[in-house]
Amino acid sequence: MQLLPNTFRPLVNSLIVTTSKDPMTRGLDYLYGLRSLAIDPEMIDVMHDPVLRVPVATWIGENIDRINAELQTLVQACDDCCHETSRPPIQIWAAPLAGAYNICGLCNLQTQPITLLVDLGRVAPADWLALVVHEYAHAQAGSPGHHLGFAVALSHLCRGLSLELPAIEPGEEDELRLYPSCQIVSASWPWWQGQK
Repeated sequence: MQLLPNTFRPLVNSLIVTTSKDPMTRGLDYLYGLRSLAIDPEMIDVMHDPVLRVPVATWIGENIDRINAELQTLVQACDDCCHETSRPPIQIWAAPLAGAYNICGLCNLQTQPITLLVDLGRVAPADWLALVVHEYAHAQAGSPGHHLGFAVALSHLCRGLSLELPAIEPGEEDELRLYPSCQIVSASWPWWQGQK
């Protein structure tokens, strides 16, 4: 059974696939697939945790299709703000990112299509759009970091999605690493086990 909405390109459909009906096995297949899409495989490290491995993988196996479909609608909202020729080719996945990296999301420009991984357990649900907008702006800028190109892409998306526009001066683009602001949740693991 595939773990992806039908709207993804055929190449993407082949990246995270499982034939198992067992939720834990499906979840582990998903996590290992994420490792292949992360900038560093250790950014997805929950499968090494003897306490979290089973409950997180099981919850993922039971819920990830619905969650990723919701993320796809947020990417579509970003796409709708952009001219068709300026929409980057993107795949987006909910991912329990390792706490050691201290990030809520990442944009891997080295994959084709560009991969956005977002840890929805680290931000309040009301801020999921802001998190996706931030990572989408990285993809649209086409280079890592918080610089003028990123600021332009982010401002355009914020305007189109009625989010607060960044108020920064030239040379202060690094301040955008925390923009749009999100309510950060102290521990993401409860969310990844279905404990909201």
